[in-house]
Amino acid sequence: MTKTPRLTVIGTGYLGATHAICMAVMGYEVIGVDVDPVKVAKLASGEVPFFEPGLPELLAKALETGRLRFTTSLAEAAAFGDVHFICVGTPQRKDSPAADLTYVDSSVTELARHLTRRALVVGKSTVPVGTAGRLAQLIRDVAPAGDQVELAWNPEFLREGFAVDDTMKPDRMVFGVTSSWAEEMLRAAFRPVLAQGVPVKVTDLQTAELVKVAANSFLATKISYINAMAEICEATGADVHDLAEALAYDERIGGKFLRPGLGFGGGCLPKDIRAFTHRAEELGVGQAVGFLREIDGINTRRRARTVDLVVELCDGDVSGKRVAALGAAFKPNSDDIRDAPALDVAATLARMGADVIVYDPAAMDNAKKQHPELGYGVNALDAARDADVVVLLTEWTEFREIDPATMGAVVGRRKLVDGRHALDPVQWRAAGWEYRALGRP
Repeated sequence: MTKTPRLTVIGTGYLGATHAICMAVMGYEVIGVDVDPVKVAKLASGEVPFFEPGLPELLAKALETGRLRFTTSLAEAAAFGDVHFICVGTPQRKDSPAADLTYVDSSVTELARHLTRRALVVGKSTVPVGTAGRLAQLIRDVAPAGDQVELAWNPEFLREGFAVDDTMKPDRMVFGVTSSWAEEMLRAAFRPVLAQGVPVKVTDLQTAELVKVAANSFLATKISYINAMAEICEATGADVHDLAEALAYDERIGGKFLRPGLGFGGGCLPKDIRAFTHRAEELGVGQAVGFLREIDGINTRRRARTVDLVVELCDGDVSGKRVAALGAAFKPNSDDIRDAPALDVAATLARMGADVIVYDPAAMDNAKKQHPELGYGVNALDAARDADVVVLLTEWTEFREIDPATMGAVVGRRKLVDGRHALDPVQWRAAGWEYRALGRP
């Protein structure tokens, strides 16, 4: 049996920090590496620089064992590690829909410069298909150990809010490898995970690169499909909520991701489907995923339609009206506001002259930095005080549990747009609220 490898994790953002912490808790010696000394210092002192349930407790536990430390030095990481995980971001480029591979390329190049012995470099970042082949050649050219360093691809499938579970017990693992040694090293690097019976799909590098974007594209399609049906329902007086429930009984379709509403956002789905479409065009097979452009379009239209509903409840003009926006994060149990539909709607209403007051249980600091022009409340009732319209934009549990009568006592007018189909319309209407939601009569 291969000895237990020492691990490094390059990039300590959302993916990297979670991976480093969980692997240390599972018994591995781990070094987390980041170019940002502030982030490194925070993590080393036991502070997780983003919101993720359960992770701060695990970080404290990992640091206590002495198996986890953080550094800015790739030379130190290269000397220490047997398996090096690349976990840096691949945001959308500013000038095109393509993925920006600057961070991946620079981290792999810098790491390779210091690799003087046999090691495995493992990509976890989401990249356009073909990137791994190019990086494998780059490592061979740059690393002093040359061919002794191999590259594998092991895509991540983390859901924000559930990242600890998804790391410790994922629903599957994908190993993209070019040798039995690389597979052996990956199995050794994930021994406690695989011991739980987690299924492993071993494949080539290209297929491993495609799994993540293909999965995200499918989920985005399912979300936009039910939102397209919401548009049909609006035109016909049908109820998309009931339609979705009826479809979900069909086990071939299922109810997951068949939730009508404001649509998807965050740091993955929107940029991944755009980069996937762009890469397919580069490869000459753009027509195969042409439908993803429409998926993106349907998703963007949801935001505009939510704004329309607020305008309708304000009798056609939001100028000077007070709007309470409940939610800023792109989803509950996260402080991530990247491409967040909630903030997009709030900012659009503010540009139209509304006085918008936002409240979110976790994303307030991030929202204030990105949108200082918006107002902010200290809690949901504070945000709703004297509001002409309340609009629910992120389906946090605490918003789902709001008592309609209690909120009704503080607002100016009992008007509600449920952007996430998260509330019970019967209950809210019974408390005297005018309730509106996308795709519902």
